[in-house]
Amino acid sequence: MTVLGDAWSYLTTAGSWTGAGGMLHLLLQQLLLTLTALGLALVVGLPVALWLGHLGRGGFLAINISNIGRAVPTFALLALLVTADHPGTRDFGPYGRAGLATLLALALFALPPIITNGYVAVHEVDPDVRQAADGMGMTGAQKFFRVELPLAMPLIASGVRLALVQVWATATIAALVAGPGLGRVITDGFFRTNYGKGLAGALVVAAVALVLELLAALGQRALDPVPRGPARERSRGMSATGSSVGPHTDTVGQ
Repeated sequence: MTVLGDAWSYLTTAGSWTGAGGMLHLLLQQLLLTLTALGLALVVGLPVALWLGHLGRGGFLAINISNIGRAVPTFALLALLVTADHPGTRDFGPYGRAGLATLLALALFALPPIITNGYVAVHEVDPDVRQAADGMGMTGAQKFFRVELPLAMPLIASGVRLALVQVWATATIAALVAGPGLGRVITDGFFRTNYGKGLAGALVVAAVALVLELLAALGQRALDPVPRGPARERSRGMSATGSSVGPHTDTVGQ
């Protein structure tokens, strides 16, 4: 309980949040790192995944490459990038020391769920819907942008949502190479046996992860072209009731 009390004391002290090394500043650094790495992964991985899904080819290659990405520990990859001549440990703008190495490691970590979900989302669009689009005379591009992509968006968003939360949580490893982010609070706390401080940093990371998960879930729901929820279920129930009453009425009349 002493550690929890120390963590609470650290979180409720104004000085813990203010200044260049305060948790608010470090939180914004980690958020910038996370969003940039996620953006890089989306730019590199998503177009390839969608294109392969549209063609219906290369799924084995895409999914297995992404599985290899899951198998490689992000910290091991970061260690390799930091020890290389380039990118090494150089400062990289607002991303700080070893910023480019950290961004690359996190972007590669974000690729697997983005590639897998992007490919599967487009590839698994109902064949009848594709056939209807072909029957309407749509070109390949029209079919992709007007039919396949809107229907695939929920699953694509699910992959982005998963990548976002994973990258946010993993971005704390930047502190291990003296990089930015809340990992500095965690590592400094445990290094100095100030476990309350380390726990406080971990709690903030967990709380922000929950907020990001909630926001991403709302975004995923907004992108779904198919109505969901109680209203749709009630509509289905009314349709089912109407279809069962109709034949019964006709039978009574006969």
